[in-house]
Amino acid sequence: QVQLVESGGGLVQAGGSLRLSCAASGRTFSSFAMAWFRQAPGKEREIVAAINWSGVSTYYADSVKGRFTISRDNTKNTVYLQMNSLKPEDTAVYYCAAAQYSTTWTLATMEYRLWGQGTQVTVSS
Repeated sequence: QVQLVESGGGLVQAGGSLRLSCAASGRTFSSFAMAWFRQAPGKEREIVAAINWSGVSTYYADSVKGRFTISRDNTKNTVYLQMNSLKPEDTAVYYCAAAQYSTTWTLATMEYRLWGQGTQVTVSS
């Protein structure tokens, strides 16, 4: 069973940067599409960015386009989310998720069946 473990969250001032990492166990990681979601207090979980199995194709929510970059290193079984120019509205718990039955990214949350435990990102104004 693949397990996902996020790291890299923390407290940062507006305008700052953070890089989240999601390490996956299991030898089939390279065949999964991956995504980062976030959930702010009182709000629904939303997809932030997604990436296909090879890293060639990516998706970004409009709210983070131009500021966040998703990438993956299949040799390290790790997916990353580089977050620049952070805003207070980026404050949320960030989750990585794997669509283990899909090699291409999807916006259908139900396709992401493996989830990490989440990491808190807090952006102060």
